Amino acid sequence: MREFTEASLTEAVVKRIGRTPDARLKKIMSSLIRHLHAFVRETRPTEAEWAAGIEFLTKTGHMCDGKRQEFILVSDTLGVSMLVDFINYGRHAKATESTVTGPFFVPGAPDVPIGGSIAAPGTPGQPARVSGSVKDDKGKPIAGAVLDVWQASGEGFYDVQPQSNTSGGTNLRGKIRTDANGEFWFRTVLPVSYPVPTDGPVGRMLKATGRHPMRPGHLHFAIEAPGFRRLVTHLFTAGDKYLDSDAVFGVKKSLVVKYKKAKSGEWTVHHDFVLVKSGKRPRR
Repeated sequence: MREFTEASLTEAVVKRIGRTPDARLKKIMSSLIRHLHAFVRETRPTEAEWAAGIEFLTKTGHMCDGKRQEFILVSDTLGVSMLVDFINYGRHAKATESTVTGPFFVPGAPDVPIGGSIAAPGTPGQPARVSGSVKDDKGKPIAGAVLDVWQASGEGFYDVQPQSNTSGGTNLRGKIRTDANGEFWFRTVLPVSYPVPTDGPVGRMLKATGRHPMRPGHLHFAIEAPGFRRLVTHLFTAGDKYLDSDAVFGVKKSLVVKYKKAKSGEWTVHHDFVLVKSGKRPRR
């Protein structure tokens, strides 16, 4: 039997996992233990406070299901998702910048032909037309690139949220493929600002820390093409009052686009995406 002290416990726990066969797992777990213990030493929580933290994580897990990921929302609102994005994607001089995936991505979006609409008839919002291209960093068009697109409605809800009153996972979502010239266009509704879900632990955390839950209006894109790195990004609506205080810290100046209103009453925007070839290391 060995007795531990506040000063000796951390290294004893790290030593206990010293035989971990996976070197990367061993490094991550050792760092996690040291940082977690350092956090406890710095903040010196009461037992009640520590229990409240565990309860927060428990309730966060209870909020997760096939349509909602509260843990991603925790990561997003604490800025961790963007930090991971900076580390892994970095910045390339000519490439489109990346940003967070968010908690409402749903795999298996329906295929939408060029010129089609990702918005079902009667979807709340002002009509919009989005066009653009996908190229490599040399300016060469990428034919057949797949743009997986998703967004909230003009009322500020994704189709998987109960308030949307739509069939979850199919509306305001679509996969569009670029043509032989690397170009695409589709119809949708104008993105507007909206709150992240506030009915769970994250909402209570934001309120307790004096923060608002709002995100500026945006379109999500996940773009893939053989031989290129997958790009996850947004197009943010210029003029939105929450651009400087996005609840998930995802706004980048290069991703802010200005919509113009056509004589037909439809809002239009054009944006050219640039992908990075697989294997290129990010600049930081």
